[in-house]
Amino acid sequence: MQTEAMTKATQARTLKTRARLLEAARQAVEEQGYPGLRTEEVVKRAGTAKGTFFAHFPDKEALLDHLIGEDIDGILEEMEALPAPKTVPDLIESLMPLVTYMAQDRDIFDVIIRRSGAAAIEEIGPIAVTFERQFGIFIHWLSNPAFRQDVSPDLLAEGVQAFLVQAVALNFCALHNTIALPDRLLPYLEAWLIPGPQSS
Repeated sequence: MQTEAMTKATQARTLKTRARLLEAARQAVEEQGYPGLRTEEVVKRAGTAKGTFFAHFPDKEALLDHLIGEDIDGILEEMEALPAPKTVPDLIESLMPLVTYMAQDRDIFDVIIRRSGAAAIEEIGPIAVTFERQFGIFIHWLSNPAFRQDVSPDLLAEGVQAFLVQAVALNFCALHNTIALPDRLLPYLEAWLIPGPQSS
């Protein structure tokens, strides 16, 4: 019969192993980038068996969910410390660290979209949580009277998220990747956020 102390020891060991796997993966990414990340390399660096890896992460994408989620959380922490933008160009400047991160690699972007909650997934993981955190930041920023007030800040924030994803997606399209991301976002966000002339 397993005692409470034995259970706690097992849980502590499990958490340490998971932390070792995440640290090994992070080191591999720093050296080779996300596209070069291999499960075998992570296992070797962590000094664990391949079965141990799969006991913690069902597949490589689940591992990427944690690593990318941590990266995005760091960016969002910096964004939360910024003053609320008062113009669309200011908003775009505030968004650019996040946009640049998402646009750095097609594989990263694909994982972000699949794990964002936009696709049907059973488990809410770290990336999906960051999308909710983004949403909160955007709502706070868009409560500013400089932006349109005829719809709720929640709806404005949803639009900003959608246009951000659209801009990054087009950046990976050979037909549309000649426009710089800030220049692509500007007309979208001006049309969405700036009040139009009032009809009489």
